[in-house]
This record gives sequence, structure tokens and C-alpha cells, in this order.
Amino acid sequence: MTSLQILFFISMAAWFLTEIFYKNMLKSGKEDKKDKDKSTLNILWMAIPFSIAASVAVSYMTTFPMTDETWILYAGEVLILTGIIFRFIIIRSLGKYFTVDVTIKQDHKIKKEGFYKYVRHPSYTFSLLTSLGLGLYLNNWLSLLLAFLPPFLAFLYRIKIEEQALVEQFGAEYLEYRKKTKKLIPFLY
Repeated sequence: MTSLQILFFISMAAWFLTEIFYKNMLKSGKEDKKDKDKSTLNILWMAIPFSIAASVAVSYMTTFPMTDETWILYAGEVLILTGIIFRFIIIRSLGKYFTVDVTIKQDHKIKKEGFYKYVRHPSYTFSLLTSLGLGLYLNNWLSLLLAFLPPFLAFLYRIKIEEQALVEQFGAEYLEYRKKTKKLIPFLY
């Protein structure tokens, strides 16, 4: 096994373990408004593991390489690690306001600095970057599609639900913030 393959397995384990940690430790509290989630957490927990398993399985069963060059493996691994690390940083920056279920805290405030100055959902951006990295690392067009599309669609649904809750809570303040920022990709989308 090469050092890149070892790094890939370690990064996949880190991705899995951090997401399990987030799911188990960063739930909303008893006093929070929790009726907003509308199963988005469950949908994400179906979409992401499915996308990982399906993309890996397809990479072993089919051959639709994106390139014959090994740079794609390195590029994929860099995106995986970048996604995991920056998602962690963003979750830490939100502190008590980050929950895995769509929740409005008692003293909730809209975060507008740091990554949030450019995108409204940077945690999702970096989660999707990790999925994109997996698809690139597997170097298979079908794997790339399976690694990225299910989580992307699940996050789009979650963003819709989350933004409805934020508009309900903050009204014009959130609508103004939404006009000045993009959903997932700075300056583009």
C-alpha cells in the first residue's frame, strides 16, 4: 500500500469519525426551537453514506477514468483534507450556534464575518468539497457523480429549510444578508 493510499484511508476514517462526533455531540438543546429541521438531518445521513459507499463500489466495478495521470489522486486527497479541516474550523467558529439539526437558539445571531462574509453555508461548502475530493480521488466519472450529487441535493434541501427558519426568526436582517452573500461558492452561487 502506498503512502497516498494510507493517507486516503486515514482521511476517510477522520471524515467518518468527525461526522459521527458532530451528530452525537452537537444536537440542539431542550430550550431551542427544534421543530424546524423537517428531516434534513436524516436525509443527509442517508445521502452522504450512500454516496460514499456507491462511489467507492462503482470505482471497483467500472472503469471510466477522468485521466491516466496520478495528479488526480493527489488533488482529490488535498480536497478531502481541506474539506474536513475547514469544516471543523467553521463549526468551531460558530460555537454554540452550530447544531446538526436545523435549530434557532434562544440568543441566536446571524454570523456575518469570516467565511460567512462570502457564503451563507460554508460548513456545507467544505463538506461538499470533501465529497468532490472523494470523487476525484476515485478517478472515475460515475464515482464523481455519485460522490457529489446526492450530498449536493440533500444540502440544497437543507439550505432551503434552514433559510426559511432564519427568515422567520430574523426577517429583513437575514434577507439583507442573503442579498450580499452566496449560498455555497463565493462570488458564484
